[in-house]
Amino acid sequence: MKAVKNIFIKVICCFLTLSTTIILCNKTYANTKYVWSTNVSTIQTNSTEETPISTVENSLNLQSGSAILINQDSGQILYEHNIHEKLRPASVTKVMSILLIMEALDSGQISLTDKVPCSENASSMGGSQIWLTTTETLTVDEMLKCMCVVSANDCTVAMAEFLCGSTDAFVEKMNKRAAELGMNDTCFKNCHGIDEDGHVSSANDIAIMSRELLSKHPSIQKYTTIWMDSIRDGKSELVNTNKLVRNYEGCTGLKTGSTSLALYNLSASASRDNLNLIAVIMNAPTTKIRFDEAKQLLDYGFTNYSSFQLSNQNDIVKNITINHGVEKNINGVFASTNNIMLQKGSESKITQEINIPDKLNAPVSQGEKIGEINYYLDGTIISTVDVVSDTTIKKIGFVNMSTYLIKQWFTLLRA
Repeated sequence: MKAVKNIFIKVICCFLTLSTTIILCNKTYANTKYVWSTNVSTIQTNSTEETPISTVENSLNLQSGSAILINQDSGQILYEHNIHEKLRPASVTKVMSILLIMEALDSGQISLTDKVPCSENASSMGGSQIWLTTTETLTVDEMLKCMCVVSANDCTVAMAEFLCGSTDAFVEKMNKRAAELGMNDTCFKNCHGIDEDGHVSSANDIAIMSRELLSKHPSIQKYTTIWMDSIRDGKSELVNTNKLVRNYEGCTGLKTGSTSLALYNLSASASRDNLNLIAVIMNAPTTKIRFDEAKQLLDYGFTNYSSFQLSNQNDIVKNITINHGVEKNINGVFASTNNIMLQKGSESKITQEINIPDKLNAPVSQGEKIGEINYYLDGTIISTVDVVSDTTIKKIGFVNMSTYLIKQWFTLLRA
């Protein structure tokens, strides 16, 4: 019994000695910080570039008074023609009205199932409408559908009053939001777009608010991609005023508008192979030219540009050794998914610079940045993607030493 006790005492002494040694070593290295090496590797990879806009004014010979094509994801302008000319937006105005409704939905101010009444003011609206009456209520969902599909002015006014109490208050909110978005060419006088002196916008500003709507509220496509539908238990048929929804591949919306003074306007959006584009046409002489030139712009974008994925969130980039940790290794993974637009044919010009250490000192937290990858085109940086730890590793200490020794013991036994 005495021999067993002596052996037990010796084991405890060894454990304490080993623990003390490791703790002292950890203290020695506590202030050691890894400095990323400047000797980074550069390799060729398929990737992307930010590309310049068309440098020739109206090189597509568009007949419309103003036009713009942008990348929805980055906002980069790919084609422009009189993009800051202040023109009458007509019902494309409703992009802002719809944006405010979607923001109210996201904030919880309203819900899709809320019943919206119709005032005398709303029922008296002219132009595009579904002939709402003061005895009728529709849900927010139905109102949005009618605004997006048939550009219903009466529904737009009813929603404005429902949200802000009056159309004047709603228009004030529209202008405030436009200013926040940097829509410097825009002044809204109403929520529906019927001609009114001083009610103006530009192709550039319409592209800005269209991008905000589509990027921040992608669920709007549930309405903007409808070709035909109905309300009132099938008694009222709805057919989309945007003909591209039916006959342009990848069309995701967005909004038409026309009056005798504004002529024919359109904010058209489309997506193909992860490339998302927005084309805006203003002051087109005919409705056919409006749709043809929107197609022309979108075709120009899809023909000359493509989307490429630089990184996929949580994909493993590198295995890294951990010093003084309860585990020996972690994986460095991409912190986010990163897609970038490039001009077709430029993939071979992309290089990447990897800045990730081979070793790190514990502790390391899950999600902690441990490196990055820089992507270059012709020597100019075009994107940086962070690399983070995929797990947490604690520093070895007296408390967790026993757990660490047991793990090491079983590791040796399995070897």
